[in-house]
Amino acid sequence: MAEVQTLPDYPRGLDFQQVWASLQETKEILREDSQRLKEELNEKIGALTNLFGDVTEAMVAPKICEKFDEFGFNFLRANSNVRFNDRVNNISFEVDILLENGDKAMLIEVKTKLTIERVNKNIERLEKMRKYADLHGDKRIFIGAVAGIVVTDEVRNYALNQGFYFIVYSGENFYITTPNGDPKEW
Repeated sequence: MAEVQTLPDYPRGLDFQQVWASLQETKEILREDSQRLKEELNEKIGALTNLFGDVTEAMVAPKICEKFDEFGFNFLRANSNVRFNDRVNNISFEVDILLENGDKAMLIEVKTKLTIERVNKNIERLEKMRKYADLHGDKRIFIGAVAGIVVTDEVRNYALNQGFYFIVYSGENFYITTPNGDPKEW
């Protein structure tokens, strides 16, 4: 004889549809909470990454002019987080460290973990700088450098082949490698 199955008896007189609706509502609440938590986590990771970047810049900036004297530059000024914004010509960018003297300026991209993408961003930044300078009568030569704490040999070689000075921080010192060939000028 076949056994007859009956629907379970839910507490307080709830039927299957009510339980199902409650489960769907709980699922939606959990999804929303999960999304909110992901956003909060992304914000905290972003803040931590920015903090590491700020620390890296603070380690490099104070002695960078003096260090480049060894390469024949006489940079008189080192400015951090310099913003350029020309709304009329739609040119906007930020430079992590800008070294300046009367004839030349060096734009340095500083990252805790330097990547090929960040090297390419500095190329784009230098192109914008050249355009901005030309529009504003600035005839200086612009050169580039990249700095990092965590850098692969591939990224290092790529940066040097792009005509950048390469700065790596190690312990309490940082070391500068000259580009392969002449430094690229913008």
